[in-house]
Amino acid sequence: MKKSAGKKLLSSQKKATERDEPMAGTAKKLSKKLTLFDVYAVSTGAMFSSGFFLLPGLAAMETGASVYIAYLAAGLLILPSMLSVAELSTAMPKAGGTFYFLDRSLGPMVGTIGGLGSWVALVFKSAFALIGMGAYLSFYVNVPIIPLALVLTLAFGLLNIFGAKETALLQRILVGALVTIMTFFIIVGLTHVYSSNDLVGRNDYEFFSNGINGFIATIGLVFVSYAGLTKVTSVAEEVQNPDRAIPLSMFLSLITATSVYVLGVFIMTKLLEPGEFYTSLTPVADVGDIILGFLPGNTGVILIVVAAVAAFASTGNAGIMSASRYPLAMSRDGLLNPVFQTIGRFKTPHISVILTTLVMAIILVLFDVEAVAKLASAFQLLLFCLLNLAVIVMRESRIEAYKPGFKSAFYPWVQIAGMIISIWLVAQMGLLAVGFTGTITILCIAWYFYYAHGKVRRQGAIYHIHARLGELRYEALEHELMSIINEKNVDTSLTYEQVIARSIMLHVEEDHSNMERLLLKATITLNQRLKLDRELLKEQLSDLGDNFIEMKAGVFFKYVQLDEVRIPEMLAIHSSEGISFNIDKEEKRAYAIIFVATPKDKPILHMRIIGHLAELIEAEGFLDRWRAAKIEKAMKQVLLTDERFFHVRLMEHTKAEDWIGKKLMELELPGECLVAIIEREGEIIIPKGPTVLESKDILSILGYPKDIEELKKQLDYE
Repeated sequence: MKKSAGKKLLSSQKKATERDEPMAGTAKKLSKKLTLFDVYAVSTGAMFSSGFFLLPGLAAMETGASVYIAYLAAGLLILPSMLSVAELSTAMPKAGGTFYFLDRSLGPMVGTIGGLGSWVALVFKSAFALIGMGAYLSFYVNVPIIPLALVLTLAFGLLNIFGAKETALLQRILVGALVTIMTFFIIVGLTHVYSSNDLVGRNDYEFFSNGINGFIATIGLVFVSYAGLTKVTSVAEEVQNPDRAIPLSMFLSLITATSVYVLGVFIMTKLLEPGEFYTSLTPVADVGDIILGFLPGNTGVILIVVAAVAAFASTGNAGIMSASRYPLAMSRDGLLNPVFQTIGRFKTPHISVILTTLVMAIILVLFDVEAVAKLASAFQLLLFCLLNLAVIVMRESRIEAYKPGFKSAFYPWVQIAGMIISIWLVAQMGLLAVGFTGTITILCIAWYFYYAHGKVRRQGAIYHIHARLGELRYEALEHELMSIINEKNVDTSLTYEQVIARSIMLHVEEDHSNMERLLLKATITLNQRLKLDRELLKEQLSDLGDNFIEMKAGVFFKYVQLDEVRIPEMLAIHSSEGISFNIDKEEKRAYAIIFVATPKDKPILHMRIIGHLAELIEAEGFLDRWRAAKIEKAMKQVLLTDERFFHVRLMEHTKAEDWIGKKLMELELPGECLVAIIEREGEIIIPKGPTVLESKDILSILGYPKDIEELKKQLDYE
């Protein structure tokens, strides 16, 4: 960072309105309730539906017995895009997934294409999945398909309004039932294939019935069966520990889907005659009728119908959940009406869910859903191409705050391969699919120029690449990515608050014209903690060139990264009246000068602390509250914000009296509140689970604003 970065950042944010430039942390956040299994269930559920229960016969007609190899090839070909999406998701786990990645990397116009286009494609796919249930339910119940799909759409929409955790619970049940039944199906099927002699007449397939061209076309046809794998990124903001959960869940989902697709379709080619297989819309049920006859009555077919219903329902449910996050994210960034970013009482974007549900219902009534859903698959391939490009742009931008928890291997060759694969597969899908993709793209661009062009000043990381060539640079993106680092994991983000709790505050009563003396005092004071070579620290801190940033008017920030530093330390100089000094022949006045020293081998921790500081300093009213603070505790509260932090003194005859004598682990704090520091008789105690609380202890408690407010009410704090 250069010292001009603070100026540009301040300038860009002063110009921005709430609609034009929403910054990370200003919008109301979704609750982080999704676990690894929840993410796996959403990712897996988004893949299984028509790709396995309807498509295999049509695919086999294109290529013959090699159809299961085509499924395997498609599973391998999606790996580059999956690796790229996993990297982007762990660097920027925000609602909207594809939209957010493309917006922050390639700019808001491409982001609009990614957001609106993904939403349209996903809505069609989800509607098609619910229609697909009818083919299997018709085995036992003569139900009108469209009315049934409408009822299910409304039911899933309501469930999505009531909470991500409740939606994920249903997804767990559906995917759990699906995977269990499919595992049983494959085990019994393979046993039947390799133990039965009654395969005569059922193996009359040509391996490549339409040659290599037919095989390649089939890969393109079945590739879209895996496209749902990446849709979980749209709910990344609600995932606990996204650095681990998102990439791991995607790998597990891909392994699950590939295994079921390849082995299941292999069994179909061995047990169904070509004529029967090619024309069947229920191939899994047809095989189940052959291999599950040993079960009593119609139990075998019932199991297959249950699995199919679970598959289609999970795709529809996951589709609404994922699709509804696109309007939310675009609304936050000024590309759609602000109403769609509203978070309801159940911590879900209920307006966005309602819109998605209603549009799905309209599509079910007015469109040939199957035809449009297949065409929309080509658009998904275009997005894969852009997402691979986004990784290259983010890496080559060299933004210091781009810190993915998972990095794609073999960069950039994996991304280049992913782009080539996507373009190649689109070309295999025909002119109609390409035309549909082009139409959606043009409509998205038209919306951007109609609604947002000239109002949204945000640009993508691609401008940071231009900066290396002497071109335009969008500094606010660095600030935003720093803020995201702080949000990714609640447990690790608490390190910032601990740094503030143990930080040193130097109050200056009057205007100091001798900045050198003040810097020397700060160096000596900070070195009492760091215990480094004083000359080394003085040299680092007194240099007002590199890494000395004016975050906003009157607030200056200086950071150093040293091998000798073991744990982060911070010192802040406070002045109510201001400190005058000159830099680059320009007179400045500082009310706050903040120094941070961090270990050189912990860059993510370093960026998290800087990101949180930047977020707080840019908040409205920060400087007024900082100048008004007269004592150390008040200064620290300003740097932590009252909304996320407050002190509790354990005294008799107060509601906090019940905590005295309890172990810290026994406290029932609302939400994700956490005791960060305990002050006891002038000493600082780092809290641990077995720590026993004593009378007159002062607890520094951290948490989300709503949780802190709830705790204050419990303790009768005004």
